[in-house]
Amino acid sequence: MKRWLLISFLPLTGLALVAYPRLHHHLLRFQSHRAATAVTAQIAPQLRDGDLIFHTSQSAQSRAIQLATHSAWSHCGIVYRKGANWQVFEAVQPVKLTPLADWVARGQGGHFVTKRLRDAATVLTPTALARLKAAGQPMLGHNYDLYFGWSDDRIYCSELIWKVYERGLCRRLGQLQHLRDFDLSNAAVRAKLRERYSNHLPLNETVISPVSIFDSPELVAVLNR
Repeated sequence: MKRWLLISFLPLTGLALVAYPRLHHHLLRFQSHRAATAVTAQIAPQLRDGDLIFHTSQSAQSRAIQLATHSAWSHCGIVYRKGANWQVFEAVQPVKLTPLADWVARGQGGHFVTKRLRDAATVLTPTALARLKAAGQPMLGHNYDLYFGWSDDRIYCSELIWKVYERGLCRRLGQLQHLRDFDLSNAAVRAKLRERYSNHLPLNETVISPVSIFDSPELVAVLNR
């Protein structure tokens, strides 16, 4: 009897061992999203249309971006209100609007910072916000740009912000640079560059980084969570 029970128990044990990592992953995602939902509900009264939001992405390329730019910030987007809810206009795959709680939950540790135009109170009128949103509309649905090019064919996160604010409000947030201006010396950065470009690095390509926008004197900090 004991032997029969042992034989019956072994497959169940093996199944549990296989399933546990997946269950654990789903549990962590559920907990992260629940925490993000609570946080976003708390901060909602402090947000304004057009705010910028930054976090440390957990994507495969995040570490390379951090090393190359000497910054924790590797992803960013624009916050818009839609009805009673807040969403983030962001360049992922594809460019889209993402519920704010989902966006926060995707970041490392649920940590994020929001920034705002220093003169937003006078500049971001309903008419200006309409222009801002209209400037981003043509890029909605575009593919994410893994190669960080400056054309509109594909878009990456900080490029989206820079172009939307420049085209919608004639405001340039952050200093444009070239790929050669970044720190490309780290092995992780070089590996990611080889993966993307092989041996043909576009060192003169115009690039805008998340940290360049983050450090723009045009912006002031609003929230740090």
